[in-house]
Amino acid sequence: MKAITDILTQIVSRAFEDCGYDPSLGTVTVSDRMDLCQFQCNGAFAGAKLYKKAPFMIAGDVAERLRGNGVFKSAEVVKPGFLNLTLSDERLLAFMREIAADPNLGVPQAEKPETVIIDYGGPNVAKPLHIGHLRSAIIGEAIKRLARATGRTVYGDIHLGDWGLQIGLVIAELKERHPDWRCFADDYAGEPVPELDVDALSEIYPFASKKSKEDAAFKAAAQAATGELQSGRPGYIAVWKEIMRVSTADLKANYGRLGVDFDLWYGESDADKYEPELMRVLTEKGLLTESEGAKVVEVATDDDKAPMPPVIIKKSDNSSIYATTDLSTIIQRQKDYNPDKIWYVVDKRQSLHFTQIFRVARKAGLVRDDCELEFLGFGTMNGSDGHAYKTRDGGVMRLSDLLDSAEAAAAEKLSSSEFTEAGRRGETARRVGVAAIKFGDLINHRSKDYVFDMDKFLSFEGKTGTYLLYSVTRINSILKKVGADENAPLAAAEVYTDAERELMLAILLAGEAYKHGFEEKAPNYICESAYMLAAAFSKFYHDNHIAGETDEARRSAWIGLCALTKRVLLKHLDILSIEPVESM
Repeated sequence: MKAITDILTQIVSRAFEDCGYDPSLGTVTVSDRMDLCQFQCNGAFAGAKLYKKAPFMIAGDVAERLRGNGVFKSAEVVKPGFLNLTLSDERLLAFMREIAADPNLGVPQAEKPETVIIDYGGPNVAKPLHIGHLRSAIIGEAIKRLARATGRTVYGDIHLGDWGLQIGLVIAELKERHPDWRCFADDYAGEPVPELDVDALSEIYPFASKKSKEDAAFKAAAQAATGELQSGRPGYIAVWKEIMRVSTADLKANYGRLGVDFDLWYGESDADKYEPELMRVLTEKGLLTESEGAKVVEVATDDDKAPMPPVIIKKSDNSSIYATTDLSTIIQRQKDYNPDKIWYVVDKRQSLHFTQIFRVARKAGLVRDDCELEFLGFGTMNGSDGHAYKTRDGGVMRLSDLLDSAEAAAAEKLSSSEFTEAGRRGETARRVGVAAIKFGDLINHRSKDYVFDMDKFLSFEGKTGTYLLYSVTRINSILKKVGADENAPLAAAEVYTDAERELMLAILLAGEAYKHGFEEKAPNYICESAYMLAAAFSKFYHDNHIAGETDEARRSAWIGLCALTKRVLLKHLDILSIEPVESM
């Protein structure tokens, strides 16, 4: 099903054409004054310049053409030439039945098959996840689910940092602590590496990182270990595999708590084998030049408004850096998936880096000309002081600790609830806590900074994940009371109340949110739509005694509308990767 404005634009454009005007003037948008009309078209103003005719007269011609066609209850002209449109109840009901029968529940589908790869997450192995990993994970997951809901083939790639200096630091420190381990011997013959665990890695990496800043000899040893790892030294590869085993299991557990999953668990190491091809292509195309011993690619253009430094592909010691890995990864993705789009969900402070990477990829022909490369930058999560969110002692909070605190706060919030079954309060608290964090983040446009406020996020009122979950439980309560479920048929023959009409319109306008959310890669549209849907249901719930309604036709119609509302709301929550709860 198409978005409602696209459907109405076709109808109104035809009316413009039938009146002798350019059909492109018939673009319909959602009204910003719902008290006056549901939709509007302002094409008459552009038409006035084309046809030397008052916009009021052009809009009047079109309105006359639209009246009586069964689609609109009213098509009114407001001076100086606005065309205000309101759907007829019959057509509104027809759209409800269409959405109810649509397996995609009104999510507009892609016009042609497309393959999308979304690069998000980006954690380094050997280090625990912290709150700096939060936004990439939940924004990337929502964009992935939204793109997939539109019928596209989508792969989410975690893009692990598993081949750089952080691994060399851990190897160097382990070698100092355990010089007797066979994996560090020059004559290593494949003996098993002693098992590591998360706690050991969590202690070793920050210790080694700090040590490298204070001990030049240790830093050199770590750099050497990194080079030997990347050159394939067997003992170091064995240690690396053990680090990967432990880290990947821990990452999957923590991302799982957050409701985030990846289709591809590729790391920088997977792209390493494509580096020779990258160097060959850059050399053959004459793009590589030398600068102070390093190999670089110039990417500046005449219309750059700010300095654009060259991209370093190989440092003076012939080592690789992030640019090398990212470009090699593009080659890998092209070979494995031939994607139509590659999106990078990364901190917006990395904008320059990706501008450089995309320019090299284009100049070198690493992607098809029609392959979209897009950087989807996000802002920072701040504390109440306006600075990056920290723990009370000023450190960077672990993601697991943030989730623990959210779950505990949700449990306290629910402790007095008589509706949540005692045996399910732990799981309910977990879901409410995660929903609060996710919605509190996603309701903001991804490019904006925002203030993390757990008390606000857990509120049962306003634009919060808690409010949305509560709205679902309200519907659950009604359906349980009347012995129905979310598959109850939409049996309405007419629209009985204004609140009912407003709820139907909120359901219909969800398609607009899906459309704009996908176009802008911005999940906040889905959040706003979910809130508007929940708020419209709340009004409908308060204005009508659904379960106690004695008129059977009204009662059946309202039960069916409750069921459809739940299905559409659950669709929103699924795209946001928020799990519903039965009661709270």
